[in-house]
Amino acid sequence: MGGGRCLPKPGLTMRRIFVPGPLADFMDVKGESARHIGFSLRMAVGDALGVAGQDGRCGEAEIVRMTGDTVTLALKKIIDSTEPPVDVWLAQALPKSDKMDFIVQKAVELGVKGLFPLQAANCVVRYDPAKQADKLRRWQKIAQEAAQQCGRGVIPEVGPFVTLPSLFDQVPADTRVLTLYEGPGREGLRSILSTDFCGSWVLIVGPEGGLAEAEVEYCRSRGARTAGLGPRILRTETAGLAALSAIMYECGDLGGM
Repeated sequence: MGGGRCLPKPGLTMRRIFVPGPLADFMDVKGESARHIGFSLRMAVGDALGVAGQDGRCGEAEIVRMTGDTVTLALKKIIDSTEPPVDVWLAQALPKSDKMDFIVQKAVELGVKGLFPLQAANCVVRYDPAKQADKLRRWQKIAQEAAQQCGRGVIPEVGPFVTLPSLFDQVPADTRVLTLYEGPGREGLRSILSTDFCGSWVLIVGPEGGLAEAEVEYCRSRGARTAGLGPRILRTETAGLAALSAIMYECGDLGGM
């Protein structure tokens, strides 16, 4: 089924897009995604690109037709998924400025399963319902762009906004919750990952001022473990990404074969 221009040039990473529905022999991409292929990526008939379907499968495809706002792709082969072997959700307390944009982008690149914007006591920013909707649309677009750029097999979902009680009410019984905390009673992340590793995690990260003591105790009362990240105090936009990286490395997703 291969041949022609369906393989990328040596040394180049194949571009990937997400297609509506499952992967099929022929797939039509329309609207913004089609314009992205033609204008942003400057691709043409005969060019190859990676594809990921809503069924979670990944593949390589060739552009066989471009008409108006529609790009038709022919599937050439199925390839191994790039999704990590562990599910990690990040519950990130709302940071100041545009830091959440950065957190969403980098967490998606590192393999996060999904993100929850967390409304904590020490959060400086507060959004009304209309602003929350605007922010979720923006962060979801950032997640999609990051997923396409780094070759993810799925687009992680961002949202909804949560409080700690509503977050814990959504956590499945077989998912562990880890709260990043630099106060007394914390454990080391390394020791937790070496003795209590499992298939899915929720990471809770506080805002610039940290989680309030009452919030930490609430997390513990709901079964969460509290962990520090070493001798230095990390910024909120660094802490969750560092912990996410550590979990991914421990389960074999980072660091190569």
